[in-house]
Amino acid sequence: MRPLLRCALALGLLLLLSASLLAASPPAPRMLSGELQGAPWRLDVPADWNGDLVMLAHGYEPVGVPRTTPMTANDSTATLLAAGYAVAQSAYASQGWAVADAITDMERLRQHALGELKRVRHTWLLGFSMGGAVTLASLERYPQHYAGGVSLCGANLNGEQIAADLLTTLVAFDYFFPNAEGLPASGLASHEAAALPQGALYQGIAGALQQNPQHADVLAKQLQVAPDALAGTISLHALVLHELATRSGGMPVGNRGVVYRGFGDDTAFNAGVQRLDAMPAAQADVRAKLALSGALKRPLVIQFNNNDPTIVPHMQAVYPQLAAHAGARPLPKVLPAAGEGHCGFSEADVVEALKAARR
Repeated sequence: MRPLLRCALALGLLLLLSASLLAASPPAPRMLSGELQGAPWRLDVPADWNGDLVMLAHGYEPVGVPRTTPMTANDSTATLLAAGYAVAQSAYASQGWAVADAITDMERLRQHALGELKRVRHTWLLGFSMGGAVTLASLERYPQHYAGGVSLCGANLNGEQIAADLLTTLVAFDYFFPNAEGLPASGLASHEAAALPQGALYQGIAGALQQNPQHADVLAKQLQVAPDALAGTISLHALVLHELATRSGGMPVGNRGVVYRGFGDDTAFNAGVQRLDAMPAAQADVRAKLALSGALKRPLVIQFNNNDPTIVPHMQAVYPQLAAHAGARPLPKVLPAAGEGHCGFSEADVVEALKAARR
């Protein structure tokens, strides 16, 4: 056999062997990232992908928090990958109470992820905290794209309801703690309060609560928050309400005709509490962009935590009642509370909640 022919045969055998080895190699995990119309994103795919895609909607991120490139994965990503799911997540085009942006960004990312993955068996929504509202709104608006969803520790309320709850917190604090040191006399819902650094706002609230523990206890009981978490809850409510006002172009909710109960002497409270009017354009904006109807057409699992100072019991009942009134089919499945504090779920809790949506 001529040398040239022997070399050709040897090369052919080598190529066949290499191809065989490559074919036998298991698929490697992948991580893709980029930006879609100002929203950073990432897509993680495990080596043993089960064909299902989880669209993960993260919670509230304060305005100004530095972002990384590529975006940092949610803490539950590794757990979901280990369970075989591909995970797509968006950082959203804006920070803060970015529910409206997040709904659009998540839908855009879903379309992009399908192009990257090619063969997706089922797509699921999974939202934490503020991401719970994103999950619910996305399931209501785009049921044809999802097999179901999960809201964990979710703010499962429409924008107007959230704003009303937040305003109640602020005017109640102002009623019990007028002229608190370090805080504006115009109240926590005012432009002056919005201009305060968050640290200064918290210190002023915490200092006032310490000055009158009796009033602090009344406020904590009515807001369904532990006394030691009250200052943080009130300062968070102020931050989010002012963000909603900034996004919508004015105060999105008022309390002119609200009759309050449960703050001690109801007659005195209703006579003395500060009354505010909603700006009509801002109210219309929140109603249009942050609406929830309860009209579900896909399975939804909801789960909360024990002793959550952010999503308190009276908030937790709102969406299941809304869905029942709207005739949702199927009705949301509410799992027993798990873990402690806000979003204090174990890795197993997250996977089990997702499995519950599949049953």
